[in-house]
Amino acid sequence: MAYDEVLAQRIHDLLDGEAGVTSKKMFGGLGFMLDGHMAVAASSDGSLMVRADPDDAASWVSEHVRPMEMRGRPMHGWLLVDTEALGTDEQLQLWVDRGTGYVRTLPAKP
Repeated sequence: MAYDEVLAQRIHDLLDGEAGVTSKKMFGGLGFMLDGHMAVAASSDGSLMVRADPDDAASWVSEHVRPMEMRGRPMHGWLLVDTEALGTDEQLQLWVDRGTGYVRTLPAKP
């Protein structure tokens, strides 16, 4: 199944003009990379994968935000945000900012 194209376009619109941004299809989704690190991704079910500082991630877990797992294994520093928490541009901006903010603290990949 393909990624949610509407969500991907919304993310693209928010990141348009940001330095170092690229997108890449991966894991059935569309990842948005900053200087080689994935910050956020649109998934096939309309949810958003968000890269988070592992020290902050647990405090952001809520009814519509959960730690990400892949094949039953927890992915520390990654969150999955349900569509219910992404309805407005402001809600999406919050999560995109969290993902990009953390990734901007990492050294650029060659």
